[in-house]
Amino acid sequence: MFLKQPCNLVCATLLTGIYDVNRNETINEGDFSRVSLWYESIIQARLQGVIFHNTFSAETTERYTNEYITFIRVDIPDHLNANVARYLIYQDFIQANYNAIQHLFATDISDVEVVINPFTHPLFTSNPDALFCGDESKPLDNDWMNDHSTHLRQSIPDFAAYELANKQQTLLNCGVIGGRIDVMKKLIDQLAQLHRTYTVHNKTPYTLDMGAFNYVARTQFARHLIHGQPVNTRFKGYEADRLDCWFRHK
Repeated sequence: MFLKQPCNLVCATLLTGIYDVNRNETINEGDFSRVSLWYESIIQARLQGVIFHNTFSAETTERYTNEYITFIRVDIPDHLNANVARYLIYQDFIQANYNAIQHLFATDISDVEVVINPFTHPLFTSNPDALFCGDESKPLDNDWMNDHSTHLRQSIPDFAAYELANKQQTLLNCGVIGGRIDVMKKLIDQLAQLHRTYTVHNKTPYTLDMGAFNYVARTQFARHLIHGQPVNTRFKGYEADRLDCWFRHK
């Protein structure tokens, strides 16, 4: 535990040297360019950021550590892909630092950057019970999501019913999720448990992170969900000039 006082954090994970199904590539070990935009945006916004990693050298972390950025080396949990292993990493971190964190955002790192401080925005401060997250310009019922959720549909008894009930709801994106620490702990605990229970048996070519997140968010947090702008820019819109959103997601 490194936190000295209650604080607001933005955290992200880069687990390299393993195949990334969603990007169809293996991320090279120690490739700092993958985190550079996220890293610089945290500093520019004067936020506290934590990067969980498995392959950066001691020289790299020493060079880039500063008053805004902390690096934490982690191991990848067995039998889980990097996309879902991060939730087990976050769970351990939250359990160790729960009393020192007020609010937390967990984001992707290679295609997300901070635009403005989310923790001081009126929408954030006026909705203390909310789960904030990104979204996409499509409904839950789409071909990619249906394929991605095959294993969960076959494994979780009420998953098909959830899909039917929410088929026209906006597809949520777990590349940006955040809120008060008790809200985030509840979410991360449920995601970690789901992945430990079901994802470990996954034989499909899909990571299940999006399917699991949409399922938990829509079934457990539906009354307090706030998603899309201004939380994130339009997904895959590459809105470089959009300065009124909290996070830019490619």
